[in-house]
Amino acid sequence: MIERRPFASLGAAQHGWLDAKHHFSFADYRDPARMHWGALRVWNDDTIAAGSGFAPHPHADMEIITYVREGAISHQDNLGNRGRTEAGDVQVMSAGSGIVHSEYNLEPVATRIFQIWIYPDSRGGEPSWGSKPFPKADRSGAFVALASGMDGDDGALPIRADARVLGATLKAGESADYRLGAGRRGYLVLSAGSARVNGVALETGDGAAIRHEDLVRVEAGEDAELILVDTRE
Repeated sequence: MIERRPFASLGAAQHGWLDAKHHFSFADYRDPARMHWGALRVWNDDTIAAGSGFAPHPHADMEIITYVREGAISHQDNLGNRGRTEAGDVQVMSAGSGIVHSEYNLEPVATRIFQIWIYPDSRGGEPSWGSKPFPKADRSGAFVALASGMDGDDGALPIRADARVLGATLKAGESADYRLGAGRRGYLVLSAGSARVNGVALETGDGAAIRHEDLVRVEAGEDAELILVDTRE
């Protein structure tokens, strides 16, 4: 089963400095049919104006993955972590027992990110943060784990959940396969281009909620960039 969720159907919030689209219920956007997908709780498509961002605020008991699509995001937290994550790269914050952080776009142009929240397997624990570059050439034509709590994903940023976040870039006409397997759910968002997911057509910004599909095949209609979350039910 694959349910296409068109970009135009997403929840939306416009704050001047922030143009946010919500794949799942978030803040003032509420849709009982879109509360979560397995352990995946939030997927926000955010455009952050130059010189603005999220002021310090707290989180706990959530794995928060940021995929930078354009520009860069600058992180700072109460643990002393500081970093700048550029387009194509990923940062992970394991909120654990509690962390206070800020995320600013200090660039002269708008920054676009996917912000993905996944429920951890257990509550509490020491909070942490990390960032890593993932050159797009290294995931050309194939899925690559960007963040993961699953065995065998040693090159990915660690998360404390039975889940993985994967990225792929495909040239027009190329395809890539991912074996989801029984008892798993997938959620795929097309960051750029157009593609078909097991025959279901997606355009830029669309989401695909995937369940009861052993094999996920993505076929690019034009050059495409995509992010996939594989999570427990």
